[in-house]
Amino acid sequence: MVNGQSPIIKVVNGIPRHPLWRMAEPINMEILHGEQIAIVGDNAAGKSRLVEVLTGHYPLLLNEVQYDFSPSKLRLVSENLKYITFRDSYGDQDNTYYYQQRWNQHDIAEDTPTAGQLLQDFYQKADAGLGQYLLPEERELELGKRRALREKLTEMFRLDSLSSKYIISLSSGELRKFQMAKVLGTNPRVLILDNPFIGLDAPTRHDFRLLLETLTRETQLQIILILSKRDDIPDFITHVLPVEDLHLLPKMTLAEYRQYYSTVPLPELSEEVKQWITSLPVRQPSSTDFYPTNGEAILHFQNVSIRYGEHIILKPLTWTVHEGERWALSGPNGSGKSTLLSLVCADNPQAYACHIELFGHRRGTGESIWQIKKHIGYVSPEMHRAYLKDIPAIDVVASGLSDSVGLYARPRPEQKGLCLGWMHVFGIDALADKSFLQLSSGEQRLCLLARAFVKDPELLILDEPLHGLDDRNRSLVRQVILHFCRRPHKTLVIVTHYQEELPPCITHRLELQ
Repeated sequence: MVNGQSPIIKVVNGIPRHPLWRMAEPINMEILHGEQIAIVGDNAAGKSRLVEVLTGHYPLLLNEVQYDFSPSKLRLVSENLKYITFRDSYGDQDNTYYYQQRWNQHDIAEDTPTAGQLLQDFYQKADAGLGQYLLPEERELELGKRRALREKLTEMFRLDSLSSKYIISLSSGELRKFQMAKVLGTNPRVLILDNPFIGLDAPTRHDFRLLLETLTRETQLQIILILSKRDDIPDFITHVLPVEDLHLLPKMTLAEYRQYYSTVPLPELSEEVKQWITSLPVRQPSSTDFYPTNGEAILHFQNVSIRYGEHIILKPLTWTVHEGERWALSGPNGSGKSTLLSLVCADNPQAYACHIELFGHRRGTGESIWQIKKHIGYVSPEMHRAYLKDIPAIDVVASGLSDSVGLYARPRPEQKGLCLGWMHVFGIDALADKSFLQLSSGEQRLCLLARAFVKDPELLILDEPLHGLDDRNRSLVRQVILHFCRRPHKTLVIVTHYQEELPPCITHRLELQ
């Protein structure tokens, strides 16, 4: 007990049983009643390992984690402590999912429940199993709190607009709203959120911070945020647990942490990496290579709109992109950004019903999707979900050479050097033979970025490319994008909800409503 405060979570000499789960030394820590915590560190620093111990997912050799959830009347750890991981932002992974499924809604069974139905079913099951040991008046009090909280969540996350959509149809930001509404709606005592603000548009981030702050002030909720981006730490956080290289550093106040790290400079891309990117062979496009050489646009949309049943996903849009332009594509969650990019990348079958020209060719005039994809490098949250496979990281990168998702082959000797070269650019060449599933979420994102660049594409499409990356990697990736786009015949379209993530080479902007 410190200053009269008792710990709500305490770990003494915590050593996970499995060696792969362990930190550099045994874990000793306390989170006291009333403290709002941010666990902050670089990618692969050990943040997720630490949280898996706190939640009891990684059993310990000797002492188990100690909990004191008072004044909660609920007894089970699973009732009091809820955890939303980074991968929850991509929805539940199952063996039936394939990359283009979001755009092929005719493949969805008619009896598939909507997001609204899934949310209500989840709430009903959670309420039905609510503390069978509670007195009737205690149970009614808890149900009343949950109903009031769900009304706030419905309004803030605009859940009514999502209720009739299928989960597979939701954007990555909408998926995060759905997952957070599910968990918050159970009124937990302790809520652990892994990078909760990524994928959310600026107004929603602002409202969500206010909601969390209000809940911590007006209820007994204690929050633990896992953050890679230091600027994402909300002001209501009282203490920070820094994690560096699998070492848990001493807990400090938010003010102490901000003062300590305010002078830490962001790294510069090495001259060796800059030179490697600059010296890549310049591929001279030709009309026989399905690429315009007479000044035609790289892509042209003429009054293009997309709808699924009653849902208008993309309102009529006319848009032209010429070679060498660098576009920033923005808009709130659900405004159609990813749908627009799926039309460009030949992943959405509705492209054939629209007036769309790619690389000087009208869609549906005999071209193959491989002729289109040959010139495009692409990364997106949907792609991250599709790549949750137990294969070597270098195979994921190499799949970008053949534009395959779901079919993997070891790179040929002449391809391996190129793959390792791009993995070195993104600082992950040492992970080439490690399973993709054993990488941290940030390392996985860097791996998918290397995949997007590996074939030296003429059109680079980056949909939320910096998801989950720490400050250091965010800075380096922005510099990689900048130097790549300085080369001949390079065009960029990038989506982000953080304006500071845009590289300084942006020349044009398109905002969807």
